[in-house]
Order: sequence, then C-alpha cells, then structure tokens
Amino acid sequence: MLRLGEKVVIVADAFEQNLPVGEYGYIIAYDRNPDNAFDYVLRVPLVNRNFFVPSGDIDLEEVLLKQEAERVEREALIDYALATHNEKLFHQLMNGEPQAVEEEEETAIDVMSQADFIKQVNLRAWI
Repeated sequence: MLRLGEKVVIVADAFEQNLPVGEYGYIIAYDRNPDNAFDYVLRVPLVNRNFFVPSGDIDLEEVLLKQEAERVEREALIDYALATHNEKLFHQLMNGEPQAVEEEEETAIDVMSQADFIKQVNLRAWI
C-alpha cells in the first residue's frame, strides 16, 4: 500500500475515466470502502482535479525511473555488442544466460545404448 502524499505516475486507465496517462499526481486519500473498485484518491495538479483510481493504474515514480534506466542500459549494451561484433554478449543480452543453455544441452546429449532405449520404450508402453 502506498503512503499518503507519495508522488505517483498514472500508467493506465482501466475504467476509462479520461485519466491523464503519463502525468504525475499525489495520493491524498485511501478509499477503504470494500464495495468500491478504487483504492486511492489521487490529486493531479496538471488538470487541477482529484481522481479515484485503482492500484493497477498508478505506479511509483522511482520504480518507473529505475525501469527506464534498465531499458536504456540494455539497449546501449545491445548497440555496443552489435558495433563490436561481440556475438557472445549479444546472445547473452537477447536470450539470457548462455551458460545455463549449454549445460542443459550437455545433459540432454547423454547417449544411451540401443538396448537401454528399447527397454525404456517397453517400460513406458506397459505403464
């Protein structure tokens, strides 16, 4: 639950109330009515109005800034990997950790003999 007076950014408009998406506002009250879908009362200084909003429509400014910084950092690393032809870094950024994929492939490559394979097939057929 967010604190009173906290600066938040409107990220969605689930109930189509013509909220100014992308603008900031301040939490001025909680809506504690259990029959209501709204969680907060938000003051938006840009439009000089108060809005009732659910918690999914707003997000903290710090969280959004951190997400944007991570996105910009990732894009810069992808540009660097492409410019320097660093294929390993590029695959790591695009697919996650390549070491985990290689380990899974090594364990999956274990070769069993033909007799063991037939034995496994027959066991599964009886089950």
